[in-house]
Amino acid sequence: MGSLCLVLVVLQLSWSMSSSVPPSSSHLCLPHQRDALLHFKTTISVDCDFYRDGGYRDDPYPRIDIESWNKSIDCCSWEGVKCNNVTGDVIGMDLSHSCLVGSLFASNSLFQLHNLQWLDLSSNNLRGSLLENTSSLFHFHGLQRLNLADNGFDGIISSKLFSQFVSLTHLNISYNGFFDDTESYLRFDGQGFDMLARNLTKLRNLVLDTVDMSDVALTSFLNLSSSLEHLSLSWCQLHGEFPTQAFQLPNLKVLDLSGNENLAGYLPNKNWSSGLELLDISECGFRGSIPASFGNLTQIISVGLEGNSLEGQIPDVFGNLRKLTSLSFSSCNLSGPLPITIFNLSKITQLDLSYNHLEGPFPNHVSELQFLEELWLSYNSISGGVPSWQFTLPSLLQLDLSYNKLMGPIDRIQKPSPIQEVYLSYNNISG
Repeated sequence: MGSLCLVLVVLQLSWSMSSSVPPSSSHLCLPHQRDALLHFKTTISVDCDFYRDGGYRDDPYPRIDIESWNKSIDCCSWEGVKCNNVTGDVIGMDLSHSCLVGSLFASNSLFQLHNLQWLDLSSNNLRGSLLENTSSLFHFHGLQRLNLADNGFDGIISSKLFSQFVSLTHLNISYNGFFDDTESYLRFDGQGFDMLARNLTKLRNLVLDTVDMSDVALTSFLNLSSSLEHLSLSWCQLHGEFPTQAFQLPNLKVLDLSGNENLAGYLPNKNWSSGLELLDISECGFRGSIPASFGNLTQIISVGLEGNSLEGQIPDVFGNLRKLTSLSFSSCNLSGPLPITIFNLSKITQLDLSYNHLEGPFPNHVSELQFLEELWLSYNSISGGVPSWQFTLPSLLQLDLSYNKLMGPIDRIQKPSPIQEVYLSYNNISG
């Protein structure tokens, strides 16, 4: 599922604030805001060795060097700082991947920048229960984008926070917490997520991976904004019956619920979000069959359903899924014949149907799988011979057909061939 992870990362970073630093303003920034930034600099240390020693980063230098900030230069020209061209107010800060180490307490001078519209502090080593004491964040009335991902923040995310951040369009607080003697994560209180869903009506991107949402009532998802495009909630300890309506948000492009093993539900029989590009509900507890309406997802790029308790056949509805590059239905308890149209996916690179009850033979001839790199079909009941076309695919690196009912001889693998690994054990192959 490497391609699935890559697609998720690309989509998740597509709204990153790191690429949104326009040319600096020619106007002098306001003195009190300059002083607030300089004071913030004194409260934070820069330590890239921390990341190298911990194996987190390969970069030897910070992406933004706050050590270069000094009083003799207009702060609107400082790295990572964006000012309003007319008023001189600091309206944006991008200090992501900058080796920052320290704690953000409620009294931090950063919170004096009341006109901030976007703030990106992701991928540093910042700590503290910042979101539990929300009074400081209340000053950011016009904040539209907030990215605190991949830090060490912990504590309770109070419902009070989302009565104030009504302008937010992008929120990413994923992969936070610290793991010294005890593990500590960010956690929603009982009403926190419900308040977020009700009040953030402009929200387009919401990334909460690994945030503890065990206290969240799943009915809160019914109140999510119709403008939502990206919803990522992997490994959030969600449990209960996930509302099917969330699959039907009109503008949704990314839905990732992976790793919530106590999360149940059904795939919708109709009215999927037509623009859906990535769907990952792997390692959950979804039930029922894969509906024929799955074939209407003409924009889909990556699908991960592995590890669910599905049933029935894989519908033969892949004819219009021309953008699909990664598909995994592994360990889903699926049965019936291999769908013929799945072998016509011209852009597929990874196909995993292993650990099911699929049966019947392969198609005799396949010409579309020109980019397929990995084909996993082990632990099924596929019968017939091993077709020669599998050894002539121009991009295939790994082929696993072990633990099936294949029989007969195997055609000689022609040279040159890119194939590196072939698994055919536990079949009835002879010759």
